[in-house]
Amino acid sequence: MSDESRAAQPAPESPAGPQPEPLRFFGASWVGHTDRYGLRRVGVAVGSLVAAVAGCLVLRFAYQGLEIADVGSFVNVLVVIMFAICSAVAFRRTWEGFGKRHDPQSVASMRSLMMIGFIGSLLAYFFRSLKEAPGEKLHREEYETAREQYAKRTSRRAGNPSKRKRRK
Repeated sequence: MSDESRAAQPAPESPAGPQPEPLRFFGASWVGHTDRYGLRRVGVAVGSLVAAVAGCLVLRFAYQGLEIADVGSFVNVLVVIMFAICSAVAFRRTWEGFGKRHDPQSVASMRSLMMIGFIGSLLAYFFRSLKEAPGEKLHREEYETAREQYAKRTSRRAGNPSKRKRRK
């Protein structure tokens, strides 16, 4: 393309005001439920459930490896309890994360626990995607608040102040 043809094409204008924050797997389609939103939700639900089942199978193989290694019943019970507790905590934390943002420091401190309890996070993702896109409620509230604040700010403006006529 030549420079002239590039200059002749108008640049795509971004709409004024706040833009919706894209969600993983959904982009900005969550705002108006466009671009096959329903199919994406079904895909996310099925994908997270399949991943959780695959994770359970991997954990079962790991447990069988512990049995073969004959590490003892105490270690076997300890491993099962550890994964159960970590999965429960990960489920709760992920579920709460759909309604409010966690501070970055607590996210960093819980990262290893969330990795151990990945099945709980996947199940939370599955159950939430049955109702809405995971995180949609939080993002919608933030987006609506930002739009309202933008509307208040722009409605107060009376134009360019330097072009106003001064009273004498």
